[in-house]
Amino acid sequence: MMDVCHHLNDYHVSRPIYSNRVFDEVHQRKDRETRSLQERLKGTCGCNDKWAVRKIKGILPILDWLPKYPVKQWLPGDLMSGVTTGVVCCLQGVAYALLVSVAPVYGLYSAFFPILTYFVLGTSRHISVGPFPVTCLMVGSVVLTFAPDEHFLRPANVTGANETLTETWMEVDVEAREAQRITLACTMTVLIGFFQVAMGLMRAGFLVQYLSDPLVGGFTTAAAIHVFISQIKTILSIPTQNHNGFFSIAYTLFDVGKNINQTNIADLVAGLMTIFIVMAVKEVNTRFQHKIQVSIPIEVIVTVIASAVSHVMDLNSQYGASIVHSLPRGFAPPQPPNLALIGNMLGSSFSTAFVGYAVAASVAKVYAAKHDYIIDGNQELIAFGVSNIFGGCFSSFVASTALSRTAIQESTGGKSQVAGIISALMVMIVILALGPFLQPLQKSVLAGIVVANLKGMFMQMSEVPVLWKQNRTDCLIWIATCLACIVFGLDVGLLAGLVFEMGTVVVRTQFPSCSTLGHIPDTDIYKNMKDYKNIREIPGIKIFKCNSPIYFANIDYFKEKLRDEVGFDAVRVFKKRNKALKKIHKLIKKGELQMTEDGLAPVASMGVDNKAFEREQGPEAVNKTVQADVKVQVDWTSELPVSVSVPKVHIHSLVLDFSAVSFLDVVSAKSLKLVVKEFIRIGVSVYIAGCDGELVRRMEALSFFDEEVTRDLLFVSVHDAIIYIQLESSSGNADDLFAEKVSQDDKEPPLFTDDEDLIETYDNQHLAIHGLSN
Repeated sequence: MMDVCHHLNDYHVSRPIYSNRVFDEVHQRKDRETRSLQERLKGTCGCNDKWAVRKIKGILPILDWLPKYPVKQWLPGDLMSGVTTGVVCCLQGVAYALLVSVAPVYGLYSAFFPILTYFVLGTSRHISVGPFPVTCLMVGSVVLTFAPDEHFLRPANVTGANETLTETWMEVDVEAREAQRITLACTMTVLIGFFQVAMGLMRAGFLVQYLSDPLVGGFTTAAAIHVFISQIKTILSIPTQNHNGFFSIAYTLFDVGKNINQTNIADLVAGLMTIFIVMAVKEVNTRFQHKIQVSIPIEVIVTVIASAVSHVMDLNSQYGASIVHSLPRGFAPPQPPNLALIGNMLGSSFSTAFVGYAVAASVAKVYAAKHDYIIDGNQELIAFGVSNIFGGCFSSFVASTALSRTAIQESTGGKSQVAGIISALMVMIVILALGPFLQPLQKSVLAGIVVANLKGMFMQMSEVPVLWKQNRTDCLIWIATCLACIVFGLDVGLLAGLVFEMGTVVVRTQFPSCSTLGHIPDTDIYKNMKDYKNIREIPGIKIFKCNSPIYFANIDYFKEKLRDEVGFDAVRVFKKRNKALKKIHKLIKKGELQMTEDGLAPVASMGVDNKAFEREQGPEAVNKTVQADVKVQVDWTSELPVSVSVPKVHIHSLVLDFSAVSFLDVVSAKSLKLVVKEFIRIGVSVYIAGCDGELVRRMEALSFFDEEVTRDLLFVSVHDAIIYIQLESSSGNADDLFAEKVSQDDKEPPLFTDDEDLIETYDNQHLAIHGLSN
């Protein structure tokens, strides 16, 4: 019942004190229905017409949205968007082919084939499917590892050269190298597709959640650095060796510095001008996007001008500029992957599949939230997997998406994947007809376009100081992942970043925040004693809170913090008390101590000599005293008549606030049960408050409760437990508030069994090692 008080923001609530048992009885707790695996499968796979239609539309989303496509409203925007995005896809495809270390024409294939299958299988309406620089570089690193230039050297056929020169002069067999590299890239792309399809079928889309924003930020920034370093040699047009793996950036920079004197000025000027112009115009597009209806396609403009200038001035012949050369018309015939290469690229393929999907899913979620529709993460995995398998069989390399290209598709009016299929048609036109017009284009211009598009990734570095202020652990994840990817390479660095991220999670749960709670006067609120001035600790009661799940890795830390907060070790107190009791029993039997109304007192201090005391009692009485089982009640808070240092216990009740504890495992449940018994046997009552219903069910399943540790120690809230303790203390335990009476007689608490005592007395790991050695 709620009563409105004089102050509008105040309220009073009048209700009974609830333990979990009473609350369940009053409000009729329901038992959860548990279904067998067979019943679950039957419910999931129940075949009827509606279920079949829903599943077919789930596998082929085009059957769901295409019949509902509003032609008049959406088609004009999709046409404009598709044409604009298609031109950008062509140029980015040709440019990103440099990252994979294959001929530029394969970049056009990669911008065409994946779109066809995603149009049928994808659930995002806005992403532009095609090459992404990070995944292209990851594929390129594998290509260069297994097909470096050194593997394709052959004797050069030099006319007029002497015999010695003919034997030593070697050249690269470009045709054989290109054939092997595209085979490697396509095989890896197919393998990436199979990994993605398998993860989609296993409903493993949730795995991408392990790639946190700090980890992705550090990874993509390091990838941008790798891409930038890899393009320096193209912009300068100087020869370098192919380096991958550990310290590849350092080796590449060393080669660049060693051959810097061979820089081609024409390529350098073209590359730098491209970077400057593209970045400047993109900045204008960003700042005035609310005024400019269609973004300026600066990559297209630069490419057309650069191709025309190179053709007119004949930069290749006159200045030795490196150009695209061959960009043949038409499609390459389909070819199966080389199965013999698969074993060498399993790890790299899985990491690339993971990264490609993570990037695509994150971009898709951004636009799905913006336009109020839902994407299916598992179906996205299948869509990209099939796209990569299909594309890999048609000489394409790995497909994902790029934020810049997707932003163009959305900002120019794209409403659905119809824009994507129109962009594919534009790419097809270039492949079939316009390809030769790009043959005079300098490669340094393509490299400049790649570098200019890295600006967004490099700008992520500005987030590091902000992240440091917000959460230092997340900032360390960002820095560690970035450094690991720079030093060890992208695939190994990503794995190292994941391990470091998981390590921070383990550390944060293994060493959780624990605190002593105090009471805010005149409220039912309990807060950390260190955080507030207007707070008080309730005399005789300790409230301990753990802000983490409790499991095998942190149960020892939990017990250590609990000992620190209560100020004593319950096991040590129990043993010291037993030792003191044994000495007191011996003194009583010897007649050196006597029971009085005030407690125990030495016989000599009462004016009675031990021998005289024995004579007055008579021999029978003495024998009876010696043989009788002496029951002694000792006030442990006062000074003891024996020389045993027993730690003081200043509390009579302990309340464990488990409102932030989400689960227990077998080890922690067993240890926690023993902790409760430790306190009970030294006369400290233990109560657990704030347990979620799922946690209580888990405790029941783990056999946490027995005759001594009952469900009556569970309370709905800390305040319920505190009021119950105070009422019990004020009533002297005469009447229990609950139906079942709690025994509070004068007997000592029951001792642990030998096994339980050993578990608490000795270290578990030492016992395990000792058991293995026997």
